[in-house]
Amino acid sequence: MNRKNKILFIAIAAVISVFGGAVLGFVSTRRAMPVETPTAAEITSVTAAETQSVHESYTDEQGETITFPVPDGTLPVQTQTQTQPETQTTKKSFFDLGKKETSTVSKVITTVKTTASTKAPSTSEKTAAPSQTASKTAAAAGKIPDYEYAYAGFDPSYAQISSSNWNLLLVNRDYILPDDYVPQLAPSITNDQSSCKLDYRVAPHYNEMYLAAKADGIILTPVSGYRSLSRQRNNLNNKIAYYENQGYDKVTATQKAAERILPPGTSEHNAGMAMDIITADSTAGFQFTKEYKWLEEHAADYGFILRYPENKQNITKIIYEPWHWRYVGVDAARAMKASGQCLEEYLGKA
Repeated sequence: MNRKNKILFIAIAAVISVFGGAVLGFVSTRRAMPVETPTAAEITSVTAAETQSVHESYTDEQGETITFPVPDGTLPVQTQTQTQPETQTTKKSFFDLGKKETSTVSKVITTVKTTASTKAPSTSEKTAAPSQTASKTAAAAGKIPDYEYAYAGFDPSYAQISSSNWNLLLVNRDYILPDDYVPQLAPSITNDQSSCKLDYRVAPHYNEMYLAAKADGIILTPVSGYRSLSRQRNNLNNKIAYYENQGYDKVTATQKAAERILPPGTSEHNAGMAMDIITADSTAGFQFTKEYKWLEEHAADYGFILRYPENKQNITKIIYEPWHWRYVGVDAARAMKASGQCLEEYLGKA
């Protein structure tokens, strides 16, 4: 090799050395492709598909959307998210350049499953028969000092607890359960221990009605029976916050919220006397379903009444709730159905 060719070869080798080092440095620090995440639309689509069978809503006369199966918005949402893997460093040799890259692209999959369930009583609210202390407290029938919602004009007296007329227990804005009142509970569907709980004296009647409807091809799915006082308080306070966020002052927000969610201790759910019933077949509102029609015709024969009728809102102070059915006993239910009275009227407390 002559001198000129030697110089040319050395120059080429030097260029290759410098360029190759730069490429190797770049490739050695190159990171894997970032993990793709689903868009909000994708997550919404998955959520809608999975909740469609148990979720329905309609707009009431005040323009507010009422959502099923739990009208007070307490439907638990459980989100399970696969952890995004860390970005890994990928090293390649100079000779791997030009080869087709094979990279693993992981995708975060968020699954939102909505289920209707009844929260188990907390340790301080264990299921038990109504205590004698509760009855004595109720017998005092005095006003409640420093009532937590007094600022909104609520001033309830203790409800009268009676062992003989227990089925006609009246709880509403004006009559509140004693703080230590916790009903003894039983599953609303006898052969389904996971079904919503009711007062043990009410549960057999719901089960009987459920089976009768089932024989007629109607499924009266129980979705919200007993609720603890703590859960009721949380539901109401969340609704108050909702209205405050809409621009209402706290007093007005509380009054509006209480038309949909009663204060703790004033709800029939806290006594285990009522059940919210759901269907998956309609999004127009429960009152337009075959389940509601069956209940209108037959519920009284099993001791249940539509507790908050559309034409009694001025008395009950609660919005029309076609899904809420209360046990009062067969005789009282049939009498109220025949007279068109709500419970307050029937008891002379309107």
